Amino acid sequence: MRAVRFIAINVFRESVRDKVLYNLVLFAIMLMAVSFLLGQLTAGQDVKIIKDLGLAAIAIFGLFIATFIGIGLVSKEVERRSIYSLLSKPIRRQEFILGKYLGLVLTLAVNVAAMTAAYYAVLAYMAWKAGGNFLPGWEAPALDPMLLKAVAMIFLQLMIVTAIALLFSTFSSPALATALTLALYVVGHFNADLKNFDAVVTSRPAAFLAKTLYYTLPNLSPFDVKAQVVHAVPVPVGYLLFNTAYALIYISALLTAATVIFIRRDFK
Repeated sequence: MRAVRFIAINVFRESVRDKVLYNLVLFAIMLMAVSFLLGQLTAGQDVKIIKDLGLAAIAIFGLFIATFIGIGLVSKEVERRSIYSLLSKPIRRQEFILGKYLGLVLTLAVNVAAMTAAYYAVLAYMAWKAGGNFLPGWEAPALDPMLLKAVAMIFLQLMIVTAIALLFSTFSSPALATALTLALYVVGHFNADLKNFDAVVTSRPAAFLAKTLYYTLPNLSPFDVKAQVVHAVPVPVGYLLFNTAYALIYISALLTAATVIFIRRDFK
């Protein structure tokens, strides 16, 4: 585990050197600017829009980090030929993959935490400007702690995307890996439609293929609870725990596949 920790810390440091954290400044500035622009809207609607926009921004900025940095975790080492010196050390390839993944997850966690802090700072400003944390026209307080449920689900979703990006980076070029990762991200939000595909087709092979894809491809739509928390619709703890278990199992499968491919890859 010492090798995994060493690799993870180095990935995090390298991500910071690549100025990834500058996106936090852009995030805060964007939310502040929008909050001023929406100040003239009907009372209550501006806070709802800021809540929804902020959660969407966290997801989008996190997606960029997970995809573009995740893909470069392995390909960059190969291009710089530093992979040879790394693998010549007493580091097993499975430790290399796990360390790279955990390093990017740490980077994501810091980014998401900082963006969430900026998000709540903007909401605090909106509440102060309106004269209270909860007004009669609002469905939920401006600083609603339930928003953290949506943030947690976004983070789990990004962890899955990171594992997907890492998997593709072990055997394909950066351009192809980017395209495949983003494609799976989009497909993952519509994957639920494949479950009942047999109701609209008469072909058994097509229905079987759709059902297979449903259970194979990532199902990301359940992680999107932004609308519920913004409109104060309860999100059961059991639902969150089920999605957490699904994410961890799916991530484990992706990392296992990435490790198998990476172990079989010949760098000579």
